[in-house]
Amino acid sequence: MPEAFQRLFHRDDIAAVQSLNVQAALGTVRRPERSQFSHLVRLFLERFFNHETASSTGDGKTRMVQIACAAALPGLAVAVYLWPAYHPFPGWPPGRIAVGPPPYWAQVNHHFFFVMYSFVVMGLATLFEWDLFFPDLLDVFVLGTLPIAPARVFLARLAAIAIFIAGFLFDANFLAPLILPISTESPDPATLVLGHVSAVAMAGLFAAGLVLALQGIFLALLGEKFFRRISLLLQGAAVAGFLVLLLLFPVLSGVTPALLQSQHLLARWFPPFWFLGTYQQGLTAPAGTVRWKALAHRGEIATCLVWAVATVAYPVAHLRRVIGLVAGTASRTWRSRILIPWRKLLEVTVIRSPMQRGVFHFISQTILRVPRYRIYLVLYGGAGLSLVIATILRFTAHSGHVRINLSADGMRTAIGIIAFWVIAGLRSAFVSPGNQRGGWIFHTIQGKPPTDTVAIEELKATTHWGLLCSTLVIFTTIGIFQFIGPSQLRTSSSIVAQIVVGAGLCLLLTDSFFLNVTTIPFTGEAATDQGNLAFTVLGYVTMFPIVTTLSLGCELWLEPGGVRIGIALGCIVLAHLWLRKRFRTILRLYCGQLSLEEGEDEFPTRLGLRA
Repeated sequence: MPEAFQRLFHRDDIAAVQSLNVQAALGTVRRPERSQFSHLVRLFLERFFNHETASSTGDGKTRMVQIACAAALPGLAVAVYLWPAYHPFPGWPPGRIAVGPPPYWAQVNHHFFFVMYSFVVMGLATLFEWDLFFPDLLDVFVLGTLPIAPARVFLARLAAIAIFIAGFLFDANFLAPLILPISTESPDPATLVLGHVSAVAMAGLFAAGLVLALQGIFLALLGEKFFRRISLLLQGAAVAGFLVLLLLFPVLSGVTPALLQSQHLLARWFPPFWFLGTYQQGLTAPAGTVRWKALAHRGEIATCLVWAVATVAYPVAHLRRVIGLVAGTASRTWRSRILIPWRKLLEVTVIRSPMQRGVFHFISQTILRVPRYRIYLVLYGGAGLSLVIATILRFTAHSGHVRINLSADGMRTAIGIIAFWVIAGLRSAFVSPGNQRGGWIFHTIQGKPPTDTVAIEELKATTHWGLLCSTLVIFTTIGIFQFIGPSQLRTSSSIVAQIVVGAGLCLLLTDSFFLNVTTIPFTGEAATDQGNLAFTVLGYVTMFPIVTTLSLGCELWLEPGGVRIGIALGCIVLAHLWLRKRFRTILRLYCGQLSLEEGEDEFPTRLGLRA
């Protein structure tokens, strides 16, 4: 082989192989030194992505990667699926003659989706990290004792928040602009991409700033003690509000042209319309359509105002949070006294044995104290409430005026929606291993695993707690429907049908969701193997439509009353007895296993080789 050709494969940058002694003589490898500020920023970012609220099993980064992929895909999917709308086949769909891009207002609705999606996703992402934007006990009692200036800690937290918001905003919206000009074949792709990027960025920044501003205002004005009492309610209401906007998008897109052309009050003060104006102001529009520049200008002012409020309120809220953590909170003896009669009634009627009472009160005193459990309740409750609102509300536009109607069938379906999401949220919180410190007493007294008789008594309290909570929510919902619902829901036969269906769904869903729960709530150990998130979502997607369809169909079938009520009650009782029998069988198999010693491998157990 010629020497010139051999030199093509010769690399001078390959280091020679050296012995360990030679490498040791070279000295230690010096890593680049980072400043104290950069270490703090990395610490706060790490806690954003890997904390017990995201995952108690240490896979928080994996879950956040999955969430990031899930957040980026809808925009890409919609941009791809817009291709058929802008490139129709002649004669398809049947009866279509015109060939070309869709009408102007159809294109506006396409752009409106991207604005709405960015607005909702950024609001939900900020709400998910609600408790981590401010100091906690770790910051006060660990970082506070280190030789770090408080101002540096404060600025590092602000930098981490800014990086998180900017990163998630980029993740949720960066794929769609790559495909959108190709899918729509815009005559001016540069203007389209510029308008798209500006609109989704403004919408996302406004939503994130709105959440931060609200949290900062409430915390600065009320203090840590009072803010903690309403935090769960505010978080759940905000989650429901953002999800309602996304679920109602098909309805809103239908009335958007009428609202914007009539200059309705809702059009002027609905934030997503402001950023839709940012999107459309540079694009060609028919003469006299909408004053897009006025809407865009209002959005710019609102975004600057929201972030100005957040900037002013955050330092005060930060200080009050630190003071509240150092001072602590007072005991709530007044609340305990109010609940004494309720507890006595439950102990006489429902939780009679001491084992059931211990587990029942353990659940009551734990579920709202751990952030991981609270965020489960917020997410599931917000999702359920948003689905209920989207199911009930109906919008119609007449002569530029929007009318809101309540659907009777939507209210019948809402009973199944509420029962499903309440019990699903409780089940997710109960099986979560986020707090292991409270389970030692049960393991010490009863053993691990306990005998089947003891386990059945203990887990009865779990199902009773879930059943009582879901039934209370369902009956409260039925009472509200009697005040706001249409007249056909206020008849005696309709009320009886709603009560039977609501109580039956609560009972059977509680039995179904807790069928494989074999440990006392909040005391289970973290699973060594990670479950498949896709299969978990598939289970919910499969079961949820069945429950809502049964809720609507059974109520309509039961409204005539008579023998049908008896048949329904008999079916509910038989299904309940079968599920309880199945549950006892599963529990006996679990209790028949030998307990693992500390550090013992679970691999033989999974193979069924355990004696």
